Amino acid sequence: MLRVAIAALFGALSLSACAQPAPPAGPAAAASAPRAASGNAEQNVRSALQQLDPNFNPDYIGAAPFPGFREVVVTGQVMYVSDDGRYLMQSQPYDIQAKALVNSEGLLGYRRKLLDTANHGERIVFAAPNAKYTISVFTDIECGYCRRLHQDIPELNRNGITVEYLAFPRMGLGSKDYTDMISVWCASDRRQALTAAKQGKAVPARNCANPVAMQYRLGQQLGVNGTPAIFAPDGSQLGGYLPPAQLRAALERSAARAAGGSR
Repeated sequence: MLRVAIAALFGALSLSACAQPAPPAGPAAAASAPRAASGNAEQNVRSALQQLDPNFNPDYIGAAPFPGFREVVVTGQVMYVSDDGRYLMQSQPYDIQAKALVNSEGLLGYRRKLLDTANHGERIVFAAPNAKYTISVFTDIECGYCRRLHQDIPELNRNGITVEYLAFPRMGLGSKDYTDMISVWCASDRRQALTAAKQGKAVPARNCANPVAMQYRLGQQLGVNGTPAIFAPDGSQLGGYLPPAQLRAALERSAARAAGGSR
């Protein structure tokens, strides 16, 4: 798999970094600098990554939020590859001037389209009376921070934040966590069943046509690897648990960036 190849690659790089002398300074360093990308940048990137895995099939390739690189999504993981296909790195960029993590508009649009595939009628929604923001939250019924976020819902609603839950059983499909979440989604009152489950109460076993597996796979496509995973309306991931005031502030910043056309 590409992910395994990349992990092995990063491991080799970290070992070689310990063994190699510091790069030369001055003209010699300039001579070893990467050449400017030629031809089609996306094709360069595809060709380079196929050297790591001939079956490489990206979910998304677009311009990175900084020059000279493409942004690539593979099985939910975001990486950056230089336009000439020579360099690869995997870390979310930080905008020093804006003092914030940065995402490209292309990546945010890709995430919004994915989130739109999750039918709103199949989410468990705790709506604010006068909603200003709606967050999509991939949740698990057992994780401590998921339960803490759920306890904050009255305060979030008072702050004009609607919470729309999607299922993400951390232990995977087929686990007890998974079957319990199916029981929650199949309950006659899903909101009450989810609240009870997050309070540690037993979940009456139920089964029905349900979206739990689909929502879990959607989370994987979005790169979710822990819960809660909170997504803002613009597609940016706000991280895991945030107290209500901090979450409201993060949503305000996200909305301001969207309105200003810069992310």
